Amino acid sequence: MSVNDSMSAVRPDLIEKVTGRAEYVTDLVIPGMLHGFVVRSPATHARISSIDASVARSVDGVVDVLVGEDVASFGCWGVVLRDRPIIAIDRVRYVGEPVAVVIAETIEIAEAAAELVEIAYDELPHATTIREAMMADAPLIHERHENLEDFYFKGGARPTPGSNIFHTYRNKVGDVDAAEAVAAYIHEDHFTFPAISHFAMEPHTVIADFQGDSLTVWAGAQTPTAVQKVLSRLFGLALAKVRVIVPFVGGGFGGKASVKIEPLVAAASWKVRRPVRVAQSMAESMLTCRRLGADITIRTAVDADGRILAKSARLLLDGGAYSDTGSAVATKSANRIMGPYVVPNMRLEACAVHTNTVPGAAFRSIGGPQAVWAKESHMDNVAAAIGMDPTEFRMLNLASRGERIRPDLRALDMDMSELIGRVTRSFAPEAKPSNRKAHGLALAATDPANTPISNAIVRLKIDGSILVSVSSIEVGQGAHATMAQIAAQTLKQRVSAVTVLRPDTAVAPYDWGTGASRSTVVVGLSVESAALDAADQILDMVAEVWELPRAGLSLVEGGVSTGPDVLTFHQIFHRSLGVDSGEVVGRGAITPRSKKGSLAESPLFWETSAGLAEIVVDEETGEIRVPRYASAADVGRVINRVAAEGQDEGAAVMGLGHALHEALEFEDGQPVNATPIDYSIPRISDVPPSFDTILVENGDGPGPGGAKGMGEGAILPVAPAIANALFAAYGIRITDLPMTPEKVWRALQKRN
Repeated sequence: MSVNDSMSAVRPDLIEKVTGRAEYVTDLVIPGMLHGFVVRSPATHARISSIDASVARSVDGVVDVLVGEDVASFGCWGVVLRDRPIIAIDRVRYVGEPVAVVIAETIEIAEAAAELVEIAYDELPHATTIREAMMADAPLIHERHENLEDFYFKGGARPTPGSNIFHTYRNKVGDVDAAEAVAAYIHEDHFTFPAISHFAMEPHTVIADFQGDSLTVWAGAQTPTAVQKVLSRLFGLALAKVRVIVPFVGGGFGGKASVKIEPLVAAASWKVRRPVRVAQSMAESMLTCRRLGADITIRTAVDADGRILAKSARLLLDGGAYSDTGSAVATKSANRIMGPYVVPNMRLEACAVHTNTVPGAAFRSIGGPQAVWAKESHMDNVAAAIGMDPTEFRMLNLASRGERIRPDLRALDMDMSELIGRVTRSFAPEAKPSNRKAHGLALAATDPANTPISNAIVRLKIDGSILVSVSSIEVGQGAHATMAQIAAQTLKQRVSAVTVLRPDTAVAPYDWGTGASRSTVVVGLSVESAALDAADQILDMVAEVWELPRAGLSLVEGGVSTGPDVLTFHQIFHRSLGVDSGEVVGRGAITPRSKKGSLAESPLFWETSAGLAEIVVDEETGEIRVPRYASAADVGRVINRVAAEGQDEGAAVMGLGHALHEALEFEDGQPVNATPIDYSIPRISDVPPSFDTILVENGDGPGPGGAKGMGEGAILPVAPAIANALFAAYGIRITDLPMTPEKVWRALQKRN
């Protein structure tokens, strides 16, 4: 295997994507397929007093119109709480909630007929912010919650009856009050974080085909087995009767994780008993899900030397109208607001709160950007308050490798001081910050890679080609290229000999799904295990048929070395089976019990990142530019360098969007910028001209070759690093994102 093969395999989807041959769900045409157009609620919170779809149904080319009463008997669905109807039945809870689906021969007919569906609403009191939703007299967005324990995540939600709080997580270590009583200094801050759109290039699109007691779904889903499970329970079908096929996916970032519009499209197909496709626009996808906004209060007590004695934090997460994975986001935000520091006494509370807005959902490093924005901005504030350099303050309080930042979490498996040193040295050739330039540092240590459950099948063919079947989704991160490398390296074949099949629950083995930086570690281990199984079988075959000692055999490119000779795979299969055909099928399975139970402890590994930003501020306009940024991550071992660097850089640029550009805005529940024209994301001109990606390798991760997961950590330090640079240069502290030119300009004017 060449060096190029081992270090960065050519992505198997490269040619198809750049030539336009890649087929996404929108490109698929199923025989007899109809098109659905969704009629959405214009009301923030209302009773549906009547729906009249008779005129729409009479339009030539319209097959039917799906409304809530058609599917009310199926009940609700969810992944943590069962709280979501397939389509609004008697009440809408946010602007954009589906109320009807017009099903027609063409999308043009469906969209035109949708204008003819008459719906009357009776407005209800609403709560569109966390503050409003938590008031004593707030309208209840859900009167009851049905918990789905261990359904999608381990555990479930902990709703507060009679309130809009659908999950509360608390954790306490030591005695915060006693520590504060002897502290030399106590500092408290409050930060807010906005709702943010996933803005994947491909909007949500699903095709469903209900035939008898079987359902086939084509979807750009990150978690096809979750889609299969929800649809199975919702429609009363056996799991084996629900087939989810995932073609090319144009980005996800968590917005296509768990389940989104699949139940709606499946119900439309159930209604007409023909295949139905719903292809959302970008604007419609922005009304489907978004990152949870947050209000965060954080407080730190230190001694006279600057050592942290105690921290407390209260995080309120805006989960929108339906729970989705909001409970996990809240819990993870609490986990991610303490590290990577030694905090002997801590008190944490995180609540996920319903509001009458677009439902919150998983989004790259769930709960992490919210928590790290507050934590790392707060660290610089505390350092300034006690007259200490912020980097020295961090170094003084860093937890060391092997130390536990919380008793219930795995000991740290990295050296954060090394990451600080690496990003700092990357800036060393430059002059120190001037009046025009300023530097800011931020750190993150998060707990990813939940649910270590994965299976893989590796098939070694007679010609040495290899098929890998997994339910891992290629959403643009390069996972399939990485799986191909793992299989090729294990079987000692060229990467070009490996084909990774697109996921299909009818044939691919079970995997929890794609997210939480788990693919390289968890799915990678299952692929490695399956490849090792295939290797054992072919070596055993040679040892038995040729009557050779197994210890003297080894795989080489194209066959098996016996020492003096190389037997080709053709020779091996022909002599073993008597014909020139056959294959070896290797199977791999990863569970929490794998690797002597080491995967049972949470997290599987720590995903770490250090970010150092250089900023330039236009004092006349308040615009912040980032000419230079350095990102360092401990990745254990790099399997595919190009993919790893791309993930780190992509995450950091997404963090730049969070910092300076993005916020999904609502006025009284009405989205005001939920279109690709009005919503601001970073452009290529916003990317730092100088970008240093530093991947630290210690070979100590749980994955193949000592790899750790990555791809989410680099998003976390960006916003606080930029804010800390602004604070260092101008003494102004922005506490609410994004740091728009107007916001910065007003802060500068107030300072002056």
